Amino acid sequence: MKTLLLFITLTFSFYGSYAQQNTLISTMDFVEILNNNDQEAIHYYQNNWKIIRDMAIEKGYIHSYEILETPYTEEEPFHLILITTYTDKEQYDSREIHFQELIKEKGPLSLMNEKKPGEFRKTIFSKELVRHWD
Repeated sequence: MKTLLLFITLTFSFYGSYAQQNTLISTMDFVEILNNNDQEAIHYYQNNWKIIRDMAIEKGYIHSYEILETPYTEEEPFHLILITTYTDKEQYDSREIHFQELIKEKGPLSLMNEKKPGEFRKTIFSKELVRHWD
């Protein structure tokens, strides 16, 4: 009987820990590069978006980030997927305050030429509160 009870307890402990929800939350932006301005977009994301996220990781404001490149199609009219991942809901809820602080700290935008971001990139859509599975 003790063995059966131990087995049941261990089984439920295993499944209980397995069923715990992952706390990571991501935001995803799907970005179209406009008018073949690939170099402007690359420069912009590497010298602004990426730098700010590196700063955010250093300060513990985000968990991680990724920039993914994907083929543009009629059905999926975007070139880049930008993912920022937060450790938990608290970190996610503080994102605007933290990014405003980091943008101010970083200083002016680094642009390749006189083109403004709206001339070479367009966010097609964004996804908020993307939850991660274990």
